[in-house]
Amino acid sequence: MKHQYSIILFMLVCSLSLFGQAGKDTYQFLNLPTSARIGAFGGSNVSLRDSDINFSFQNPALLTAKTHNMLSLNYANYIAGINFGSTIYGRNFGKNYMAYGIHYIDYGKFLETDPTDQILGEFTAKDFAINIMYARQLPKGFTVGATLKPIYSVYERYKSFGVALDLGANYTNDSIMFSAGLAIRNIGFQFTGYYSIDGQQHRESLPLDIQLGISQKLWHAPLRFSLTMHDLQRWDLSYRKEEAGQEVVSTNTKAADFFDMLFRHTIFTVEVLPHKNFYIVASYNHQRRMDMKAPDFRTAAGFSFGAGVKIYKFHIGFSLTPYQVGNLSYHFTLSTGLSEFGVK
Repeated sequence: MKHQYSIILFMLVCSLSLFGQAGKDTYQFLNLPTSARIGAFGGSNVSLRDSDINFSFQNPALLTAKTHNMLSLNYANYIAGINFGSTIYGRNFGKNYMAYGIHYIDYGKFLETDPTDQILGEFTAKDFAINIMYARQLPKGFTVGATLKPIYSVYERYKSFGVALDLGANYTNDSIMFSAGLAIRNIGFQFTGYYSIDGQQHRESLPLDIQLGISQKLWHAPLRFSLTMHDLQRWDLSYRKEEAGQEVVSTNTKAADFFDMLFRHTIFTVEVLPHKNFYIVASYNHQRRMDMKAPDFRTAAGFSFGAGVKIYKFHIGFSLTPYQVGNLSYHFTLSTGLSEFGVK
């Protein structure tokens, strides 16, 4: 037990040493939840290591022996007519675990007009990222992993290419039903930006996100709790915008004190696990609530809910995430193990 807490403390110290300040980043779609279960977990979890291959999108070290031959398809109906989704397949080679995936976002169709508001036609905007994941199991419950993510983005005639790298580590102790994870996500750069200035490419930074999490299942109750800390590379998570060339802090975040700001870095999740083939999840993301809450309105922003069931050889998942008043996001997942169909 002493060794376990030393590991957690080491992860925390490493993460806190990288606290910085907020910046403006591109390829924000990389931070969207890639499955119904991850959506129900409040958008992220880097610690839970089971047979759900979709968690490897969050932390490649969450690939396991059980993710071999797992195939998953995911679709989300986002807000304002935006849709996104992902697919992933796992293949293991001894203690070397691999997975191959892609996730995308389609922002829909837009009207193209000239300066006089004459309609010239329509255009689309889309982002894509390929995920090539690798993890290696180490002694004493440790696993490390990495994900290479080539990125392509096109908004009308404006295109961008980039690459990102995720690094992850996980510690799992099945004897006490405990796991901890650390992920450094979206390390990378743009090869080409969306436009040039005086012949020079305008390149933007990627949405770096350092996350630390723990998961603990109870012995005598069908419950599992998870705590995920996100954006550990920067302390101030206040939403900021520019007005007339001056940076303005959102009124939702202006009064944030130390404990409120600390709370914004956390996502709390509880799972109800009455049967190995059924689960219910609820979570709370304080940062999302503070960003999305509306004055004079009570909303469920910040909360997420989901459930999953295995029917025959298929795992079916659904999640619901309220954002602002009247804006809900729905996420659907269909997964199966190809080994159950005779594929080796």
